[in-house]
Amino acid sequence: MHPIVLLPGMNCSADLWSDCEFGETLTPSLAHETIDDQVDALLAELPNRFVLAGLSLGAIVAMALALRAPERVTGLVLSSTNAKAPTRAQQDGWQEWLRRLDAGDTARDLQHGILPLLLSEDVRLRRPDLVERTLRMGDETSAAHLRAQLRMQSTRTDLLPRLSRLPMPALVISGREDALCPPTFHAEIAHEIACTRLVSVDAGHLVPLERPREFSDLVGTWRERQRI
Repeated sequence: MHPIVLLPGMNCSADLWSDCEFGETLTPSLAHETIDDQVDALLAELPNRFVLAGLSLGAIVAMALALRAPERVTGLVLSSTNAKAPTRAQQDGWQEWLRRLDAGDTARDLQHGILPLLLSEDVRLRRPDLVERTLRMGDETSAAHLRAQLRMQSTRTDLLPRLSRLPMPALVISGREDALCPPTFHAEIAHEIACTRLVSVDAGHLVPLERPREFSDLVGTWRERQRI
């Protein structure tokens, strides 16, 4: 089977996937200021053929890469994401985070402020270990990488009309309690890609952190069926 490349969300690290069992994995970080530059860097460093999985911003980069070089992507896993262009409110929010970083806030501080958007209520109340790991991913990302990711967000475009061009099989996973990217966003994506399995699980935005066994089982079973 081909290796699986795992792209995390904004202000997240490879720890997002650490409790999942995928076999051979590659975990590049997102550190460029535009989607196009990030795709260029990944195509230069990744092997010739791979399965590509991403969450949130990582999934947006994954879709852009698959559209640019479909011959290199044997399968696509998209979770907790949105294929549409950003709204004015999102653009304003990313600019506010940049201002807060300039004023001395850390990536961890900013992560703390959006915990209700990242984790389901049950996890926030009952799993202090996962709350701490979510905050620690901000520490691991660093302010410099977060700045680049915030600028990268602003270069997003509407990918939804182009997804019908993708020839590879796709697995689309949403969290039923995702306050950032609800299941309807994923239904839109799955509708456009010809060979897609769409699944929702009981989780918030950070699905592989909250439900690692379920997430990796879904990916593993799908890969076996697709023989990728």
